Amino acid sequence: MKSWILYTALLIGWAMTTDDIPVESFSPNDHLNWRIVNDGVMGGISQSKMEITEEGFGRFSGNVSLEYNGGFASCRATVAQIDLSGTEGIEIQVQGDGQIYDFRVWVTGRYSRVSYKASFRAEEGEWQTVKLPWNTFRPSFRGRILSDVPPIATGNIREIGFLIAEKQAGPFELKINQISGY
Repeated sequence: MKSWILYTALLIGWAMTTDDIPVESFSPNDHLNWRIVNDGVMGGISQSKMEITEEGFGRFSGNVSLEYNGGFASCRATVAQIDLSGTEGIEIQVQGDGQIYDFRVWVTGRYSRVSYKASFRAEEGEWQTVKLPWNTFRPSFRGRILSDVPPIATGNIREIGFLIAEKQAGPFELKINQISGY
């Protein structure tokens, strides 16, 4: 099934160019170890999961609840330190539900607790390629945008993730085909 999907992706232009650097392809036998971090860390009751489907996609899904001061669900994966310094940004192929998601990046070094985030709307029911240029990523800590932090150090990426928040209560589902630096 994945080979048919890959063939279709090639026909409609999803193939990576030779300059792209793969980060995650969600191969059932070779993928990152994704973990969940939801609003339960602050008393909320949102639930989510990240799974690799038989078709070879990542599926981040669940339910965001605003009860008990909650309101977010996220998944993260640690990567062997990736050097994306020669790239313009992150490219992801997603199929969504019409909601807004953040793609987040953490780096090694002094600002390792800061996440850098860029938002995108995942169009409902349609596969789309989303390009997130590095200059659109904003430093954030516990939901607050920081102004006294340097721009993202794209040569030292150690963790990536997705987050849904911004009072988007209810069920969500985001399918991801691949993540790469472009």
